[in-house]
Amino acid sequence: MNRLTNHWFMLTVVGKDRPGIVARVTAALYEGGCNLGEASMTRLGGNFTVMLMVQHEGDTASLTRLVATVTESLGLKLHVDKIAGDLYHHQEPDVRIAVFGADRAGIVAQVTGVLAEAGLDILDLQSNVAGSADKPIYIMQIEGRALEGIPALESAVAVLDGKGIQVHLEPIDIMIG
Repeated sequence: MNRLTNHWFMLTVVGKDRPGIVARVTAALYEGGCNLGEASMTRLGGNFTVMLMVQHEGDTASLTRLVATVTESLGLKLHVDKIAGDLYHHQEPDVRIAVFGADRAGIVAQVTGVLAEAGLDILDLQSNVAGSADKPIYIMQIEGRALEGIPALESAVAVLDGKGIQVHLEPIDIMIG
């Protein structure tokens, strides 16, 4: 499929989590002659979402038709966009940040805003709500690149600590070779 370097799509599937979603969607893609690039899959609050970079000879409509039967049978929402298939540019994180705070409106915007100003390029962010309905706790795990260096992020973390948000910053040793 090398001749299809410009025929890349982002296929997104969202719906109630259940076993077999990935197996059935990827089987339909394989049987339809597609090639997969990078993928991201996660479960959030009983829902499942998958984003797949898919190399496909046809257009958006033909790719949608290829998997629609499977997604409809599973009660899933499907969305397909044409994209640039820019593979082989994986970026390694050099910092991991754990955030804990009372769950409240704006906590993600506040934390990521302060960290972005300090030069954090977020590569991955996962969050959960823990605690109880009476005392919810928002938890974020962030991995990224410290573009302005670790000391700039440590200063940002101090600002957040002063606002009742606990932040733990840990450099990641990158071993290449």
